Amino acid sequence: MIDRSIKLLKDADDFLLYIKTQNYSGETVYNYEQDLKQLDNFLEIEKVSFDNLSKQKINQFKVYLVSRDRKQPFTGLTAVRKLEAGSVNRVLSSLRTYLRYLIEMDKSVPLAPDAIKLLKTDKKHPQVAELSQLILLVESPTRLEKDEMIGLRNRAMLEVLLASGMRISELVSLNKNQLDGTGRLFIKGKGRKERFVYLTDRARQWVELYLSKRSDSLPALWMPYRGPNAGKSTRRVSTNYLQAKIKEYRDKLRINVPTSAHSLRHGFATY
Repeated sequence: MIDRSIKLLKDADDFLLYIKTQNYSGETVYNYEQDLKQLDNFLEIEKVSFDNLSKQKINQFKVYLVSRDRKQPFTGLTAVRKLEAGSVNRVLSSLRTYLRYLIEMDKSVPLAPDAIKLLKTDKKHPQVAELSQLILLVESPTRLEKDEMIGLRNRAMLEVLLASGMRISELVSLNKNQLDGTGRLFIKGKGRKERFVYLTDRARQWVELYLSKRSDSLPALWMPYRGPNAGKSTRRVSTNYLQAKIKEYRDKLRINVPTSAHSLRHGFATY
């Protein structure tokens, strides 16, 4: 049996429990646990105690993270590929947060959080399709889908993405009561931060048209119409489904620039 516990980092379980109490999502808590396990594996291999962690050891840890010799966080198996700079920086940022927690709890730490320097990364400017192509993509579901309700729903979802710049995870989690009568959407984003986003008249019209065709009283703004659990109150359109649909529409429209839900977010920012 694989031992998934973090052995060498002091109060790691208390730290993860603290993160949970701060209303972080389960996925975020899991990512913190994975990142701390990376350091735990490294200390175990190097036979170094947490209290003897130094700047030099942190530099060695960075080398370990970008090597193929590192262990995967929980399985203990050798990693199949090296981590990119962005992924390494996420691990280092998690370590900084963990050290700050220990300091806040009046625990001793081997080095200051700010002593852990992140890797330099190249700034990538994402490719964004022309506005005319994004509009074609957003309009395509009502033309390409045979089922009227699926076409209306998917069109409304894409209209909201381009009009608001919200994340796809925020989009699929929306409830009908988050939309007020003025075209504002009240959403919870990363870190449970709350904000309003504002729809264009066009996006608002498509959402209202879609809702006018629904005869149910389910809370979800976007409901699935196919599959064994379609129409159940606990079901929602998934992010994977919408990403796959965007790819399908893009291919049928022969849009050559890579286009995804995140591309619509960049399109909102660009145009």
